[in-house]
Amino acid sequence: MKKIKLTKEEQAIEDSLEEFVPVSDKEYEEIARAIAAYRKDAVLNIRINKYDLTHLKQKAQKLGIRYQTFIAEILHRVAQA
Repeated sequence: MKKIKLTKEEQAIEDSLEEFVPVSDKEYEEIARAIAAYRKDAVLNIRINKYDLTHLKQKAQKLGIRYQTFIAEILHRVAQA
C-alpha cells in the first residue's frame, strides 16, 4: 500500500484523533444537548451601519473566526443575559 504524504494541517487532524477519550452515557447526553442548543435554525437579515460592520469584521478577524459567527455569539450572549 502506498504511503500518503499529509500536509501539516492534515497531520495535526490525524494526531488529534488519537486524543479521543470515551465518555459516559450521561456526558454524551450533555454534549448532545449543548450541540443542539447551538444549532442555528433561524435566519435573520438586518441593516447596520457600515462603520459598525467594518469594526465587527476586524474584531472577528483578530479572534480568527468568521464575522457571522462572531455576531451570532454576541447576540446569543445578550439573549442569555
